[in-house]
Amino acid sequence: MTFQNKKILVAGLGGTGISMIAYLRKNGAEVAAYDAELKAERVSQIGKMFDGLVFYTGHLKDALDNGFDILALSPGISERQPDIEAFKQNGGRVLGDIELLADIVNRRGDKVIAITGSNGKTTVTSLVGYLCIKCGLDTVIAGNIGTPVLEAELQREGKKADVWVLELSSFQLENTESLRPTAATVLNISEDHLDRYDDLLDYAHTKDKIFRGDGVQVLNADDAFCRAMKRARREVKWFSLEHEADFWLDKEGRTTGGLRTLKQGNEDLIATQDIPLQGLHNAANVMAAVALCEAIGLPRDKLLEHVKTFQGLPHRVEKIGEKNGVVFIDDSKGTNVGATAAAIAGLQNPLFVILGGMGKGQDFTPLRDALAGKAKGVFLIGVDAPQIRHDLDGCGLNMTDCATLEEAVQTAYAQAEAGDIVLLSPACASFDMFKGYAHRSEVFIEAFKVL
Repeated sequence: MTFQNKKILVAGLGGTGISMIAYLRKNGAEVAAYDAELKAERVSQIGKMFDGLVFYTGHLKDALDNGFDILALSPGISERQPDIEAFKQNGGRVLGDIELLADIVNRRGDKVIAITGSNGKTTVTSLVGYLCIKCGLDTVIAGNIGTPVLEAELQREGKKADVWVLELSSFQLENTESLRPTAATVLNISEDHLDRYDDLLDYAHTKDKIFRGDGVQVLNADDAFCRAMKRARREVKWFSLEHEADFWLDKEGRTTGGLRTLKQGNEDLIATQDIPLQGLHNAANVMAAVALCEAIGLPRDKLLEHVKTFQGLPHRVEKIGEKNGVVFIDDSKGTNVGATAAAIAGLQNPLFVILGGMGKGQDFTPLRDALAGKAKGVFLIGVDAPQIRHDLDGCGLNMTDCATLEEAVQTAYAQAEAGDIVLLSPACASFDMFKGYAHRSEVFIEAFKVL
């Protein structure tokens, strides 16, 4: 793909947008920048980075009317809007940073492990990256996990990597056509981003774009949407928490003295008690990670050895402390129903659960089954607390509305007994009350500390 003398508009000026401007300019494109809202200080800041850069703001259509060949979209902007559809119909091309990276790695021959799913993708990406590094590979970990892929590429100055480990959101996959991962997974599908997609099937179809090419598919045998993604004449590795598969969980521990054990066929791999990550959902994440790493040739014995030393991520079912026998667990990164349901399912003790925030158009009724028999009470915060209360009405649980997260922590602790868990797993985005999920976590931890 050549960009020499191409006129390109980069829309969205966060980290991904900045990385696209830098990469495209370096490759000879005539680049301009667009954001719907542009403050003078941001223009000044970016202008210092890119001499002579032209900025557009206001209506995107007005910017596109200036004769651009390509629209380079940041993931936060949906291409399903009339102005962009019209641009495409008039011969314009729309792409994102993952499509730009795909062109690079296809030409250079770098291996790629690509990871998506509604829940668990950041944990799996981190674990896969960790395992690749521990096994001695020159590894790049990038994408939705934090570092924009083109920023990582520019830092490497064109040096070939042994493997790219990419966390990909559905937003990033929308306009990605050329990525051909060596191995890829869709971990699961549950309701998320339904304010952007027509329905759950539409969302799943977008995730499925990760399986372009002929690489190994790693699929969740327990998820109906994932089962439907199997492609003909492709190597598939199935993982399951429910029944025997390529990788599966032996809940009875029939060959290990009663210890729950991950197995590959009939072979014992690792006891769940030897996995530092909390919760049974992380057993599925480990299986997916091992399958992905084996698909690029890494040895199983080394992988299992290193799994035992991976400590996980902050804000994902992370124990933050204990007070008078009551354990407090931070799952602030649980921003959708599926993530929260998985967190609840993976914990064994009675729970008081803090839910709420910005619901993103989700249906919260699946939490009824997740909470049944596990939760002793629910505490609701945030703008969509009334919707959650409505969806959970009649579930037999006491639901308490709280004005703040601090109030929810205090009230939950007052009701809890030794052996109980207070779980922050909101099933919602955080921006109605907090700067982000990390800030929400900080408030939760501080509220615990002052009990």
